[in-house]
Amino acid sequence: MTKLSKIFRSKFKKIKPIPAGIYHYQSSPDADYQYRLHLRVEPDGIGILLINASTVLHLNQTATEFAFYIIKHTDQDEVIKQVSHRYNVSKEQAKQDFTETKEKIFTIINMPDLDPVTYLGIDRDTPYSGDISAPYRLDCAITYRLPEGVEPDIAPIQRVDKELSKQEWEKVIDIAWEAGIPHLIFTGGEPTLRDDLPSLISHAENNGQVTGLLSDGLRLSNHEYLSELLQAGLDHLMIILQPHNEHSWKALETILPEDLYTTVHITVNAATRDHMKEILTRLSKMGSNAISLSTSSMEFSQDLENIAQLVTDLQMDLVWDLPVPYSELNPVALETAEDKLLGGAGRAWLYIEPDGDVLPGQGINNILGNILKDPWSEIWKNRLTKK
Repeated sequence: MTKLSKIFRSKFKKIKPIPAGIYHYQSSPDADYQYRLHLRVEPDGIGILLINASTVLHLNQTATEFAFYIIKHTDQDEVIKQVSHRYNVSKEQAKQDFTETKEKIFTIINMPDLDPVTYLGIDRDTPYSGDISAPYRLDCAITYRLPEGVEPDIAPIQRVDKELSKQEWEKVIDIAWEAGIPHLIFTGGEPTLRDDLPSLISHAENNGQVTGLLSDGLRLSNHEYLSELLQAGLDHLMIILQPHNEHSWKALETILPEDLYTTVHITVNAATRDHMKEILTRLSKMGSNAISLSTSSMEFSQDLENIAQLVTDLQMDLVWDLPVPYSELNPVALETAEDKLLGGAGRAWLYIEPDGDVLPGQGINNILGNILKDPWSEIWKNRLTKK
């Protein structure tokens, strides 16, 4: 946290934030380095900055103000003058804090294979508590279809009687963008069973949204298909590892060398519990970026703490706040009920079923409305009353 941010928190909490809204900057065609920035400023002054439609950066009020000046290309002397006056700090201090924030942002701009959600000057749980105008993320279950051989009753197909078409999903993506939602995750079912998945990713990329995919990853072992997704603009992936299936490991061998932030999800159960050290060590040696964990039963919940520590010891990140596709080892209900770290459901993120119905989160079957039939403002309001 910068010195200015500390001063702001202790003495100047009532300083009026910069105007809420969406701000955008794209470097000129003749610039040495091409980049684009989208800044969403909330009514309470906190913000989210999209960097090159591949990273969502959460900002506190002072960092948001600095990002606003960067996007506006405000002269540095003018920035220092305004900040010094607004926060009653020396020009030297204002210059130091602005320079530090700007350097951090441009370091992220130039950093490949970055965590798709990054925090600058803000605690990880803070974004869930502010006065936000829309969620940070939309989880899009584009299908509940499952791969051949998987029991059909695993996914909640009884909840939906249709799948939205490609054109309808493109409309959903546009509605999300117009509402200020910067981050989309395509999930299911198995989303790669829809042949229009690359087109949907490309549509979101053209808007400027960050896109993620949750998949068993088996189709991504095909270099041509993986390349198609990457060319469309896919920013990050969660692959559901089947540790006893060598095809699953082969898919990872294809995926991990690519410039794609990849989280590997493992369900802790009777078949995997006693092999977690071996599994995680193998993943570490392969170059995995991050690990996601869940359990298939409360019987194994006590193992999670030890396994999480092993992930840390192997110097891999641990991810708790991404949804998990419906699969043979469906941990969704358990995660929703037991994991307090998923408290962003209905606020930091919402979930859309294949027919367009909007839920607070995966497995939380309170319909807030249908995104193609009901006004977005009504759906967002309903999250406060339909719990």
